[in-house]
Amino acid sequence: MIPILLVVTATFRPPAPTVGDLITINFQQRVTLDKSPQYEIVSQRGSRAVIRTFEPRPFTISGRVGDVLFRNMTVPVHSVLKPRDGLAPAPLKPPIAEPYPQLPFVLIGVAALLAIGAWIAVILLDRHEEISVPVAPPAERFRSAVAAARSWAQLADAVREYIDATTLTTTEVLARFRGGPPSSAAAVEDRGAPLIAEILRQGDLEKFSPWGPRPGDLRALKKRALELIPEEREEAAA
Repeated sequence: MIPILLVVTATFRPPAPTVGDLITINFQQRVTLDKSPQYEIVSQRGSRAVIRTFEPRPFTISGRVGDVLFRNMTVPVHSVLKPRDGLAPAPLKPPIAEPYPQLPFVLIGVAALLAIGAWIAVILLDRHEEISVPVAPPAERFRSAVAAARSWAQLADAVREYIDATTLTTTEVLARFRGGPPSSAAAVEDRGAPLIAEILRQGDLEKFSPWGPRPGDLRALKKRALELIPEEREEAAA
């Protein structure tokens, strides 16, 4: 701190301020500085004032300390430029090229290889670990479907599925049931075609007719539908 002895006594810091520095001036009493275009009053509170300037030369301040007016208190300001500086800009240096980061690409490549390996493993395991689910014979599936049927349509669907599983077409089934040598078994087969036709017709009427199926005994027709199975036909014929 350097004491300044003019009309009043004050100290300021930094001791050698430069352009743009905040200069703190401490007086012995409450101070009020006059405004001036040479400096900027940043703050003043009690006996302390903070100012700054952007002119690279000393300037003077004035104001009131207590009941005393003071003028022309010089505040030295030093320039940051060297003596006889030509103000020529410093030569620009080329930017230093930073190495391109390789780690993100390495991590992406590792993640991609792991994903490909996981997919290959899933495909291979799916091929080698095929679980064979035993399928019930058509006759057993037909018996279960007939037992579970609660409507004409469900019974007709069960018959259609059984026909699809055991023959090529419904026409073939009807022809097979109509044909055959003249024997007791042939007589049973001869009764099969009307039975299939009745079941399918009732199912269609229930699905598509606005009047619904014709009156009939669903339970009795379900029992007769089982005669479409060869074993059941032989037992019925016996």
